[in-house]
Amino acid sequence: MKAKHQRLVLIVIAVIALIAAGLLAAYALRNQASYFYVPTQMVEEPPAVGQAVRLGGMVQAGSLQTLADGVTVAFVVGDGDNTVPVRFTGILPDLFVEDSGVVAEGRLGPDGVFVADNLLAKHDENYVPRELEEMTEHQRAKVVAEAEAEAAQ
Repeated sequence: MKAKHQRLVLIVIAVIALIAAGLLAAYALRNQASYFYVPTQMVEEPPAVGQAVRLGGMVQAGSLQTLADGVTVAFVVGDGDNTVPVRFTGILPDLFVEDSGVVAEGRLGPDGVFVADNLLAKHDENYVPRELEEMTEHQRAKVVAEAEAEAAQ
């Protein structure tokens, strides 16, 4: 076989191997994809029961309740138009409060309640860690500058 034909065969084999690797990766990750819904989308076109999805919105004021077992909380997530009831068992994130943003990862139950496995609390651009709350703006800037200087060394 000529050298030109050998190179062509090697290129064809390499392309086939790349396509096979891509298809294998896509097949392996098919169940890891998690779709993002807002409450209006979830009400209008709900995902299949048990399908892993993410629900994002605002925790409605006055909706946060701790259930009898002490570790399960129920609350309502809304987007201004629609709301979805959510149930979560576990430790709540520190930033999780009413009237704040949240992204809940979980599944829609057969009863229409979103059962969250994980909660991601969102904060606004004015967030200040507890340690820095009592400080003035000048003191905060000094602490941050000192921390950055230590990190640079």
